[in-house]
Amino acid sequence: MEEFEVSTTSKKTKSVYISTVISIALVLLMTGLLGLILVHAKNLSNYVKENIVLNVIVNGDAKEAEVLNLQKEINADKYVLNTQYISKELVVRNLQQDLGEDFVQFLGYNPLLSSIDVYLKAEYANKDSIDVFTENLSKNTMIQEVVYQESLIDMVNKNIRIIGLIILGFACILLIIAVALINNTIRLAVYSQRFLIKSMQMVGATKSFIRSPFIGYGIVHGLLGAIIAIIMLLLVLYFGQQQIPELVILRNYFEFALIFIGVVVLGILISGLSTYFAVSKYLRLRMNDLYR
Repeated sequence: MEEFEVSTTSKKTKSVYISTVISIALVLLMTGLLGLILVHAKNLSNYVKENIVLNVIVNGDAKEAEVLNLQKEINADKYVLNTQYISKELVVRNLQQDLGEDFVQFLGYNPLLSSIDVYLKAEYANKDSIDVFTENLSKNTMIQEVVYQESLIDMVNKNIRIIGLIILGFACILLIIAVALINNTIRLAVYSQRFLIKSMQMVGATKSFIRSPFIGYGIVHGLLGAIIAIIMLLLVLYFGQQQIPELVILRNYFEFALIFIGVVVLGILISGLSTYFAVSKYLRLRMNDLYR
């Protein structure tokens, strides 16, 4: 009879622990998914900003060697990500393809000007930085003008800012929910062991002695839940890139590693602290209060 009771209790305890690990894993999965969304949103934002082009138009009498030296100077600027030299001949070929006729032969000369396409680093792709950059370029007498779509830049930065605030607010709410769910799951798991906790206390075990194994189990459960969540996140990334190959341009393994480390730390920290406070609660209660 006693063996049957011990076996039943052991099965219930294992069942509680398994459900706790699964619950923690699912909550951490949601948190990790939000982290991946934040990373992809940031990388997409940078990608869009770094593909905003500034056309630096050079004077018609500038020699190609001078233009190439100017390109090197622009490349060395801290604002610049990369540049591309567009020669007169290349502009003519592109325009002839668009128009379908040779206008140079009709005019007798090439009226088009060489230019340098400038792509700025994401952190400088805003109106204030571009104004400073173009002002510095204008001091060079070889440059005729700098052309860019100011309205597009304002729209991009405004939309990115709004979307960023929405995602950040959602992230804060989800983090609070994640902490609350894991905490409640741990409390329910410890609740099933409340009589064991009180029995150990009544036979003279110290509070730290009683808490230690529970906290150890809590940390292990948090770690197991985090590992399961990371495996599911890797599967989500894999199938996501299978369905949307373009996501490869937003891939950043270092940031993904930070998210996975964050999931592990969050799982261990929340699970360990929740277990500590849950056990401490039942250590303070009197025997009669355990039945409520």
